Amino acid sequence: MPREQGRKVVASNRKARHDYAILDTYEAGMALTGTEVKSLRAGRASLVDAFGHESNGEIFLHGMHIPEYTQGTWTNHEPRRVRKLLLHREEIQKMMGRLRDTGVTLVPLSVYFHNGYAKVELGLAKGKKSYDKRQDLAARDAQREISRALGRRNKGMD
Repeated sequence: MPREQGRKVVASNRKARHDYAILDTYEAGMALTGTEVKSLRAGRASLVDAFGHESNGEIFLHGMHIPEYTQGTWTNHEPRRVRKLLLHREEIQKMMGRLRDTGVTLVPLSVYFHNGYAKVELGLAKGKKSYDKRQDLAARDAQREISRALGRRNKGMD
């Protein structure tokens, strides 16, 4: 059977980019069981309350929900278990140095399959204040208005 090619997104955490300023991103593999992979391939996962945490020189993903596989039997997994992330030692050291800063946390941004392997995109994030969120929304609205005006102008409607 040929290996899958490309990138297939399973779940994304859109609220993370709204609530946090992303300082840096990393791609990590996940240590999963068979039924977790099957459930992910079916497109079922949630990153709503998930976060990364360092323990004993390793990075773990807490709070990610992968529902039980429907055709699974006694081999089914626990939906919200702690999952180990697979990273290079240098990446872990770099992350741990940045995580020691105050106000910096590790947030999963998306879960996807890359060439058949389950991956998670992590972001080193700093929480936004409410006025930062309002400024981002205002800038996005202004950019949308500009692109609309340019589109109308290019079509000769204006």
